[in-house]
Amino acid sequence: ANGHRVMTVAPRYDQYKDAWDTGVAIEVKVGYITEKVRFFHCYKRGVDRVFIDHPMFLEKVWGKTGSKIYGPTTGTDYEDNQLRFSMLCQAALEAPRILNLNSCEYFSGPYGEDVVFIANDWHTALLPCYLKSMYKSKGMYETAKVAYCIHNIAYQGRFSFSDFWLLNLPDAFRSSFDFIDG
Repeated sequence: ANGHRVMTVAPRYDQYKDAWDTGVAIEVKVGYITEKVRFFHCYKRGVDRVFIDHPMFLEKVWGKTGSKIYGPTTGTDYEDNQLRFSMLCQAALEAPRILNLNSCEYFSGPYGEDVVFIANDWHTALLPCYLKSMYKSKGMYETAKVAYCIHNIAYQGRFSFSDFWLLNLPDAFRSSFDFIDG
C-alpha cells in the first residue's frame, strides 16, 4: 500500500494449493547432499507469495501424515528440522535474485539484491548466517539487511552441536549458536 514490493517465502505445505509452479528450480547443499527445490508463486493482496517445494516439507503435514509441521507431536521436533529449515533459508536467499515475477503493473522482474529480509523465529535463524557467509563474503547482497523477529521464545529449534556440520557454515559461526540455559 505504501509502494514497496513485498515477497513472503514459506515452505510449500499442502494447504497452499493455489500457488503455481514457476518452473524455476535450484540446488542447495543440505548436509552432505545437494537437494533440488522448486519455487511456487501466487500474488495475493499486493504480496508475492513464494513457496519452497520439496518432499521434506510436503511429507510432514497434517493432511498427509496426521502429524504437526515441526514435529510428530507437540513439543517434539522432527530429526531433520535443521536440514529442512536450512533448505528454506538458502532458497529464500535465492528467491529475490532469480525469480522473474511480473505480478502487478508497478513492478516486474527479479527483486534484485537491494532488499531487507525479515527472518521470523528459529526456522529462519540461519538466513543471516548464510547471507554473511555465502553472499556478502562474495560481494553479493552488499546492501541487503536482516531484521530478525522472535515470535515465540519457548520454541528455539535446538539441535546437537554434533550436527553443526550439517548446516554447511564456517566453523567461526559455531559460537553464534552456543546457548546456556540460565
